[in-house]
Amino acid sequence: MKDFRNLKYLFILAIISFTACAQEETSEANQEEEDDGFVSIFNGKSMDGWEGDTDIWRVEDGLLIGELTADTDLKSNTFLVWTGGEPSDFELKVDFKITEDGNSGINYRSERLVDIPFALRGYQADIDGKNTYTGQNYEERKRATLAYRGQQTKINPQDPPGEIRDFVERNAWRGLELTKELGDRDSLRTLIQEEDWNHMHLVIKGNHLQHFVNGILMSEVMDEDPVNRSFGGYLGFQVHVGPPMQVAFKNIYLKEN
Repeated sequence: MKDFRNLKYLFILAIISFTACAQEETSEANQEEEDDGFVSIFNGKSMDGWEGDTDIWRVEDGLLIGELTADTDLKSNTFLVWTGGEPSDFELKVDFKITEDGNSGINYRSERLVDIPFALRGYQADIDGKNTYTGQNYEERKRATLAYRGQQTKINPQDPPGEIRDFVERNAWRGLELTKELGDRDSLRTLIQEEDWNHMHLVIKGNHLQHFVNGILMSEVMDEDPVNRSFGGYLGFQVHVGPPMQVAFKNIYLKEN
């Protein structure tokens, strides 16, 4: 019995030590971000500085969580919108985790719709639980896919000009010109953890849009469309219409250039 108690005591000490080390590493990482010019835009305690549907979004255990349940009646994609500004040139770093059936994304340089609550229209770094689309550049309610994962693209304007949706084919912009292969789409997929934490890093400067996941460049866009491109706008996290799901975000840091 004494040996068992000793083992139990050592096990508890090990857990306490591991937790303390993890907290220390997180604190050190956060300090490094701040020293590099990044500013935390989520306090880990409340949704101060954010605006969204509180039936969908909440803060729990230091995480920003968006969730759909079997009882959620969501008619259109909804966003938690950052109210601290409308970034133009910036970098965003954030950790995310999403369930298998989840569909989400990070919108930026987006406009808010006036007829639909908490809806954004603009560039999106895609996130999904099956990692079919995670890392690609998809323009919500606009030109659709601008770069699939593993692609560097140049986005050409409509010719002839017309309605945006008339220039979308198979959920992609017809002006998408592949300029370079960044890697095999399926091979890049294996570098993204399923139902576990991943790290997204957006580097947005002028018409140059880069999406990194876990330190790997997943998509890159040069937007040469003077009519439809955007150089500033709202930042927000998406919950997409669909089955029950949950997406969580933490360690959200922004650096405006």
